[in-house]
Amino acid sequence: MSQRFRDKYRIPSTRIPWFDYGSNAAYYITICTKRRKPYLGNVENGKMILSEIGDIVRKEWHKTPSIRPELNLYMDDFVVMPDHIHGIIVIRSGGVRRDARRGVSTCVRNKNIFGPQYNNIPSIIRGIKSTVTTRARIINPDFGWQTRYYDHIIRNRKDYKRILEYFNKHPQII
Repeated sequence: MSQRFRDKYRIPSTRIPWFDYGSNAAYYITICTKRRKPYLGNVENGKMILSEIGDIVRKEWHKTPSIRPELNLYMDDFVVMPDHIHGIIVIRSGGVRRDARRGVSTCVRNKNIFGPQYNNIPSIIRGIKSTVTTRARIINPDFGWQTRYYDHIIRNRKDYKRILEYFNKHPQII
């Protein structure tokens, strides 16, 4: 059901309303470029060749844990395709080590209240998208991301393995 905001309709959030997206868990994320344009590179002979913008995305993904040490992030497997990225982000805040490969138990701290978002998946994605956009527009002023992104809370080992198998079907970066 859409809601009105400043006399315009807003699309309802795809986030689970009762889940705390800053809790210790593993999250499968997909982010697509605007209009699915292949800004990030191209596939040649079954291998992914990163463009300059694709290389920026790769570097920002791997740099994220050092930017957000308070979340004790683990940026797990990651795939760059010409027009989207897939990745697994594990939040291990409070120094609690969670290993998604052995199964992840999710933690629900409190109801997700929409408002200022920090130290959670939306803020992590916003930071990655913002930094990449700023740097990418120097190379190509038309670069952009789709407004939304897809997320999935990885609930157990079977779910995690299914996602890794999907990643392995993608061309590898050379």
